[in-house]
This record gives sequence, structure tokens and C-alpha cells, in this order.
Amino acid sequence: MSFGRLERSQAAQPISEINVTPLVDVMLVLLVIFILTAPLLASSIKLDLPKSAAAQPGEAPRALTLVVDRTGQIFLADQPIAPEQLAQALRQTAQAKPDTELRLRADAQVPYGRIVEVMGLAHQAGLNRIGFVTDPTAPVKP
Repeated sequence: MSFGRLERSQAAQPISEINVTPLVDVMLVLLVIFILTAPLLASSIKLDLPKSAAAQPGEAPRALTLVVDRTGQIFLADQPIAPEQLAQALRQTAQAKPDTELRLRADAQVPYGRIVEVMGLAHQAGLNRIGFVTDPTAPVKP
């Protein structure tokens, strides 16, 4: 007995799977936007610079290598040199190119005082850019 009610058929079951189509659509739109805007971000202001014969590209800063071996002997450009001659050579280099970088390679056994003497000669000559060359593969001792 149904008491006036109509019988219902089975209703369609809801889909329990995630629909990835909208997600793919959004991702493709974002990909297109990034592809179009990436070249615009990489380039800065576009300029048409004037031409001039006086404008020459700047040279890279010059570097001078100074080596102090285990015995305290000083080498400039792989040639042994006395401290007096070193002071003169550094003075000439500083007058010719004041932005020259002095790369100091010293043995680990050289006393600190000897390194300070060499740095003092370079500073008096007018070379203020001093870099210390180290071995990156050496393990650090605690």
C-alpha cells in the first residue's frame, strides 16, 4: 500500500571522484601568463644609447699576486723579491693603477708578523685592496 504516493525510482548517485578539468584549465592559464610575462621581467628599460669613440668598455680590475712561502721569502709574480724592491714595485703599481687588488698567498706556517709587514708595505704603497687566497678543500681544524 502506498497511500497515494508514487513510487520513486532510484536517484543517481553523486560522483565521489575529484574533477581535475578545472584545475588543469587554471594551471594552463597560469602557465601561459608566466610564459608571456617572463621575457618582460628579464629585460629592464630599453634604451638606444648614443655612440661615442671616447666610451671604451672598462677593464677588469687588475690583480697582483704576492706569495710568502714557509721561510718568509716574498715572491712577486713568481719571482723572488727583497722587501725594499717590493715596496718600490708596489708603489709603481699603485701609481699606474690605484684600483689594483693585491692577492696575498701565504703559507700556513708563516708568522703573523711577517704577513702584517707585507700588508703594511702594500698599504704604504697605496694598494688598499688586499685579498687573502686560501685553499677551499682544506678541512677546518677545531
